[in-house]
Amino acid sequence: MDNIAVLLLAAGASSRMAGQDKLIQRIDGKPLLARICQRADNTGLPCYVTLPSKTHPRAAHIGAAQIVPVPDTAEGMAASIRAGVTALPDAIDAVMILPCDMPDLQTEDLLNLARRFHGPDSPVLRATTSTGTPGHPVLFPRRSFAGLRQITGDQGARALLRQETVQHVALPGQRAVTDLDTPEAWAKWRAAQRQAQPEI
Repeated sequence: MDNIAVLLLAAGASSRMAGQDKLIQRIDGKPLLARICQRADNTGLPCYVTLPSKTHPRAAHIGAAQIVPVPDTAEGMAASIRAGVTALPDAIDAVMILPCDMPDLQTEDLLNLARRFHGPDSPVLRATTSTGTPGHPVLFPRRSFAGLRQITGDQGARALLRQETVQHVALPGQRAVTDLDTPEAWAKWRAAQRQAQPEI
């Protein structure tokens, strides 16, 4: 599966976090960004992470991932996807794209998608919740790369997905859609984590 790259989107401004950086919020003593980068690295696949610049403070938390700077990050998610896909080596046959504010995604979830890729004719693979709600990550074969390099705005690759054959891959629970981009979302998620902890 070495010909599949993981593209982690971490160039956003955390504009809904009331002045805080959502990706530096700590879970079990580790920044969320470090948590998801480590889980991606544990797949053994080559990992790339978009950042506003190579010297951005988030760069200290990405582990072995290769930085892809996104100077036009204010445009939204599309700028990160364009830059990330453009940075991929020619040998890469597919790219798995996911935002970095998803705390519940596991290494096995990423491998679950990667194992289902079967070459140039593979459909786009999109993670869903256990009940079928579409989410992330999304794995695109190389034939989609040209389209990914042309997307604009903050809607990600939604328009491209409507043009492709998409196969859904169910992940446990709500992992594919749980993202933490507001203080309220963080508070709710942390409360749920505390409630799930067994009493000693």
